Amino acid sequence: MPTATHRIALVTGGNKGIGFEVARQIGKTGYRILLGARDAGRGEAAAAQLRTDGIDARFIRIDLDDPASITAAAQTIAREGGRLDVLVNNAGIVDRSDGSPGSASVAAVRRVFETNFFGTLAVTQAMLPFLRESQSARIVNVSSGLGSLARHADPNWRFAGTKVLGYSASKTALNMLTVQLAAELKGSGIKVNSAEPGFTATDLNNNRGTQTVAEGAASTVRLALLPDDGPTGGIFSATGPEPW
Repeated sequence: MPTATHRIALVTGGNKGIGFEVARQIGKTGYRILLGARDAGRGEAAAAQLRTDGIDARFIRIDLDDPASITAAAQTIAREGGRLDVLVNNAGIVDRSDGSPGSASVAAVRRVFETNFFGTLAVTQAMLPFLRESQSARIVNVSSGLGSLARHADPNWRFAGTKVLGYSASKTALNMLTVQLAAELKGSGIKVNSAEPGFTATDLNNNRGTQTVAEGAASTVRLALLPDDGPTGGIFSATGPEPW
């Protein structure tokens, strides 16, 4: 893989939690970081914090629920060189009205899908032309063990009792995007993988997770920095491949 010097990574949802830590760790290797966030104040503050750590970082507004913001972000990248080397699709939401299939609010499930899947798909499609300009680009979709059909089918799984239909199914759909996009881009030099962060303490779970954000970022960072002989079209935790 070419040197990280002058390489560029876009991290959506990068203003806090796992996204911020992913941006920090990738930035420490010499990448220029485009820190995607929907709130300008929080995004600017997060980028400024990275800069105090010696990282070349700048805020770029991307709201997965606002197609105009995605278009504007793509136009900005086009004006500033038109190349991306890494896309980390980290942004995502949960909804308190989500729940088990028999009780989940249909509106909540739809809202979660709009952000976690359709929004991510829109960002990916908008950024693909810039990733094609890289000699060895990487796309990482930040997924979840809750999106695993194999895990949910196992009654002895640690989280077998956690049935949150919208969130889980949106991550399952995200995994399908990984598999199909990796196949579509075969031979292009672009590798596409899903990352399973593990149960990490973030705002998404009211900081109930058992891992630190540094531990939760590990799988995503590794996939973002894969060498040219690395895998594509899989899902990986920090310890290795995970079941679909």
